[in-house]
Amino acid sequence: MSEKDPNVQSDFMIEKIKDRPINKAKLVRRMLITAAMAVIFGLVACFTFLGLEPILNRWMNPEEELPKVYFPEETEEMSPEEMLLENILDPIEESSSAEGGTEELTDPDDPNANVENEGLTEEQIQEILSEMKLGVVNYRQMYAAMTEYTKNLQKSMVTLTGITSRVDWFNDVNESSNKSSGIIIFNNTKELLILTNYAPLANAQRLNVTFCNGAETVAEFKRKDPSSGLAVVTVQIEALPENFLEETIAIAKPGSSSQSNLTGTPVIALGCPMGTVNSMGYGVITSSSGIVSEEDVSYKLLQTDIVGSPVADGVLFNLYGQFIGIITHDHSVEGMENLITAYGITDLKKRMEKLSNDQPFSYLGIYGTSVSVGIHEELHVPYGTYVKDVELDSPAMRAGIQKGDVITQMDEYAINNFSDYVSFMNIKNPETEVDVTIMRSAPNGYKEMNVEVTLGELK
Repeated sequence: MSEKDPNVQSDFMIEKIKDRPINKAKLVRRMLITAAMAVIFGLVACFTFLGLEPILNRWMNPEEELPKVYFPEETEEMSPEEMLLENILDPIEESSSAEGGTEELTDPDDPNANVENEGLTEEQIQEILSEMKLGVVNYRQMYAAMTEYTKNLQKSMVTLTGITSRVDWFNDVNESSNKSSGIIIFNNTKELLILTNYAPLANAQRLNVTFCNGAETVAEFKRKDPSSGLAVVTVQIEALPENFLEETIAIAKPGSSSQSNLTGTPVIALGCPMGTVNSMGYGVITSSSGIVSEEDVSYKLLQTDIVGSPVADGVLFNLYGQFIGIITHDHSVEGMENLITAYGITDLKKRMEKLSNDQPFSYLGIYGTSVSVGIHEELHVPYGTYVKDVELDSPAMRAGIQKGDVITQMDEYAINNFSDYVSFMNIKNPETEVDVTIMRSAPNGYKEMNVEVTLGELK
């Protein structure tokens, strides 16, 4: 074989490899699919995190359960005779002790003890009063003592300011404010709970609270009661200065307004009784027989001789450091609009508890009253809650309850009077089904009927 000539071209086929052309449409489609999958993955991860974050946070950092607000049962107040004995005999005992007197005290458990001090007769009281000679100095001392006493009560009072901002046509921001008084009713270790009148603050966009020493902070609504017009607002304790709770403010104690002898009881009106914040007035209760009926509840009205503002609000204190009434100007007696009137605190305690615990109010929709002994004996009306009226489109109307019916039982609870009915409604939650036993007037007397009602929510 001869050697190949490098100048002679080989007869083999030469293959040339070319790049495949790019399919731009397919590439764009894949990029869009990848981007869409990334977005979907991100959204799923985001919503999963948002959903699990509160659960994980509660699991890793469990919050301490706040104590429920509860107002204890009422105790009997001191009688007028005991008050007089305490005011007269205490200074005598202190004076005797200071002089080194060693008078032997009587054992109250001794059956042979002298019973002369068990109580004062009307004649003895009048004799003691007739021997008391009061002068200008005594009156100065009395009003000085009342002033000091009122200063201590003011520690539980606050001023709430509702601020509303509006933008006019020229884009200028105008702020307006309304004020209402409030009273500190509870400390749940995280918040201070303040009871106030809701109406002046209803449209507030921001809420500020001012304490007795002038300190200010922000507050928030917790819940309102459409029936009484009251609301509870909260202040975060961590926003208050150190030692503020111990040294500056006080938690108010509710008293009792259920006694039959409230007429003549001295009271102090604090808050805004004169229409201005931090005003006050002294007086006595002149009547406690008035009743205001609202849906599913009623309130005792306390009328005083304190002349105040037609738009007054605030509270009534007795001389034991307890508040016994919430001032209202919606139910003043005709012709006496300037006299301070208040809701009795006894009828409000359970509603204050539900407001403080952020619990909704059940709603049936009746206006009721108790059947008195006289009506029962004369007209043979059964004991229970007499239905004076039924609210339109209420659960009671939809269940067939009518005006003139008498509610005698709800579930297994006997309803002997309107107070029993109110107590039952306070322990039931909205959307609860209740079996109601009613007595309805018929030609041959009252006949028993049973209806099933689903309670609504008062709004």
